[in-house]
Amino acid sequence: MVSKAATLLEVARLAGVSTATVNRVLKQQGYISDDARQRVLAAVAATNYRPNVVARGLRTQHTYTIGLMLTAITVNPLFVGVAHAVEAAAIAAGYRVVIFNHGGSPSHERHGIETFIAQRVDAVLFCTTASPENVEILVESGIPAIEIERSLTETARSVRVDNYVGARAAVDHLVSLGHRHIAFVGGDPAIYPRDLARQRSVEDDRLAAYRDGMAAHGLQPMPEHVRLGTYYDLDAEISGTEGQQHTNALMALPEPPTAIFATCDILATGVLQSLYRMGKRVPQDVSVVGFDDTIAAYLAPELTTVAQPMTALGRHGFDMALAAIEGREVPNEIVLETSLVIRNSTGPAP
Repeated sequence: MVSKAATLLEVARLAGVSTATVNRVLKQQGYISDDARQRVLAAVAATNYRPNVVARGLRTQHTYTIGLMLTAITVNPLFVGVAHAVEAAAIAAGYRVVIFNHGGSPSHERHGIETFIAQRVDAVLFCTTASPENVEILVESGIPAIEIERSLTETARSVRVDNYVGARAAVDHLVSLGHRHIAFVGGDPAIYPRDLARQRSVEDDRLAAYRDGMAAHGLQPMPEHVRLGTYYDLDAEISGTEGQQHTNALMALPEPPTAIFATCDILATGVLQSLYRMGKRVPQDVSVVGFDDTIAAYLAPELTTVAQPMTALGRHGFDMALAAIEGREVPNEIVLETSLVIRNSTGPAP
């Protein structure tokens, strides 16, 4: 025999609070004392309470569904971290998440957008979009759109990190260890799109921080020490091939670098693989710094890297979407801080 589903009123009675308080806890809105919050959560667990999404939808004209458009969840763990955070925030607020991967294809993304519209999702988060035109389709349909990591449209709200400050911290760290010949391996600004409002891209910020950081310490980057291209192949699993190729070229120079700043942990993985095959010791012979802090702690040696706040990116992205759904005020852009995580792949210059 199927037991009767618990109601919001039963949860409130068990917790000793009002139904309004239960709602605020479930939606993570307004001030709630820690004691009340814990009692509500305990009552939810004890009663196995589940919000009646169909009934709520009939009352509010919402489906309580969020679309999440990702570049490729199997290629870069950054997308996994963001997706996990979005899903956790959504579940806590009584929403479900539908994920679509476009793999860098605007047409695939367009198909996903049309699917989201057909499913009547309440909002869509992008990390990141393959085509600004697809974001505009959503906006014209009256569906809120939030961009995470990059901001390629004027109409969608966005949350990103300060890439310049993060990259500058990496350069300052290597210089503080005595390195003077520091190579840069990263995304090519000519390949990747710029944020529309700033007219700068993630790649512009990271490369500028490298050059400015070197100049601030009285160092002149050698042109051959700057290696630009793609971060990874969207059609392949994580391989580090791009990082390997860049490192092979760098270490074959008459004056190779003593440190390599790779602006993606996947690139840094390839750097470490190439140095290992050459018999180079890290960090005794060459220091390596990555960017993202996705797989950094699982490499050998553990990788010093610039950490992106993946959980905060996903959480803020969902919160912005929820605010837009509910008609609340929300900033057009949120910029989060990065942090340098020093591990075992950096050391004094040889």
